[in-house]
This record gives sequence, structure tokens and C-alpha cells, in this order.
Amino acid sequence: MNNGQVTEQELEGLTWLMRASLENPWIGLYSFLAVVVLTVIVFNLGFARKLPVLKRVVIYLLLVIGSFVMWFLEFAFGAPIMAVLIISGVILGLYRFRLHRHRKEKDQAS
Repeated sequence: MNNGQVTEQELEGLTWLMRASLENPWIGLYSFLAVVVLTVIVFNLGFARKLPVLKRVVIYLLLVIGSFVMWFLEFAFGAPIMAVLIISGVILGLYRFRLHRHRKEKDQAS
């Protein structure tokens, strides 16, 4: 990296997120925010329960910390974290939709 220039050979060794962040540094922040949002969506679709406010704050704070770890894995090693979170969100969303429909049909039959 001489004088801020990156050679083609150095670019080949970088992950897609590193290359994108090299072109526009804000992409790193946007990708982190995307991981946080996707993590919260997956958590709410699959695991969330009604909790008191303080416990909810602690849970979401831990989700943000865990999201940073997942973002770092995607940034440094190219792990497909965002793709997995999107797929998980779609699958859990379909499950919740079908569960809601099943419960509605069961209540109408009773």
C-alpha cells in the first residue's frame, strides 16, 4: 500500500466487505447496522419473550455486542453472516406466519 494506493494483488486477498470499505468507509458502518437489525429481527421472530424493560435493555445491549463479533467475522474472514441472518429471518418469518394461521384456524374450529 504505497501512498494510499492498493495494488490488484493486495485487493485479491481482501474480503468483499474490506474491498467495499476501502472504496467507501461508511459501508463498514452500514454493514454493521445491517447485522444489528437482522440480529434483532431474528431474535424477535425466534426467541423473544415478554420481559421487563431493564431485562430487555440488557438483552438488546448483548445483541449489539454479539452483532459486533458477527460483523467482525464477516469483515475479517468473509463469513457469510448477513446472508445467514437473512435466510434465518425468512425461515422464522414463514414459521411464525404459518403458526399464526394454524392457531387462527384452530380457534375458528373450536
